[in-house]
Amino acid sequence: MTAMRRIEGEQVLLRITVGESQRGERGALFLQIIDLLRAEGLAGATAVRGIAGFGHDRAVHTDTIEVLAENLPIVIEVVDTAEHVDRIVPRLAASMHGRGVLTTERAHVVRYAKS
Repeated sequence: MTAMRRIEGEQVLLRITVGESQRGERGALFLQIIDLLRAEGLAGATAVRGIAGFGHDRAVHTDTIEVLAENLPIVIEVVDTAEHVDRIVPRLAASMHGRGVLTTERAHVVRYAKS
């Protein structure tokens, strides 16, 4: 098992948004992204299923409308050092094949410990 890195203080929040039904080469795109982040040694990642959203197509996807619940948003958040995030962003962008959204912003990590 790899020792836990310290990532306190000023870091980077990487937010990735994809559709739940989007597929990659080996299945669900959001799971492939999680696998890539883990394989590349990022500090951790959390995927959250959205209950509603819309994107560039302007179609609203919500879990209250059965027919549109097929492609609900999945948001994956990662907090790590700028070096780790900068290194992984080009690989993520390539693996997404022009789909989804990648954003970064500053994050101040107050505590990073086992959950």
